[in-house]
Amino acid sequence: MQFDTQVTDELLATTRAVRKRLDLDKPVPRDIIQECLELAVQAPTGSNSQGWRWLVVDDPEIRTQLADLYRKGGTEYLSAAKETTTDEQTTRVYDSAMYLLDNLQKVPVHVIPCIYGRPEDGAPVAGLAGLYGSIFPAVWNFQLALRSRGLGSVLTTLHLIYEAEAAKILGIPDDVLQVALLPVAYTKGLDFKRAKRPSVDTITHWNQW
Repeated sequence: MQFDTQVTDELLATTRAVRKRLDLDKPVPRDIIQECLELAVQAPTGSNSQGWRWLVVDDPEIRTQLADLYRKGGTEYLSAAKETTTDEQTTRVYDSAMYLLDNLQKVPVHVIPCIYGRPEDGAPVAGLAGLYGSIFPAVWNFQLALRSRGLGSVLTTLHLIYEAEAAKILGIPDDVLQVALLPVAYTKGLDFKRAKRPSVDTITHWNQW
């Protein structure tokens, strides 16, 4: 199969972290989530372990409980971060993050990516890289699949400050690690643009640092 490079590049370059443009009123069918998860698990995993698990929350009461934990973990951090930034693009990011903080419970679907295993205290870098490297490629696959179907998401981690409380709400076993919370909804419009990024020439090293 020959890929349409222009379309593929546009998907990769414009899959943004979406917060304010999530449509809080439009339901998300379960079969769409299922389709995107089917693509998510095509991602590679360390030693072909396939230890990813997905917890999909569309129950309003449970979403509210998760949103409460998210606010509990993120209000002080985001408020302080917003006050100290002067960069225009970063200020917009914090504005949208505060919007999500206030509205997370209204987002139709929360997806909690998980993986079997839990790093021990003082785990070596190789162990941590292998564990998280076995789930985050699947998370990105999922987000790309959402984007191609007119939905958006953003990878958040603030609820993990209270991971144990979230696990209790969700019935997650002790040997399963939550790695994020993805609010998922259709987007208001599809006209997402590339973000301003530094030239790769300024951040790339060849052969030696």
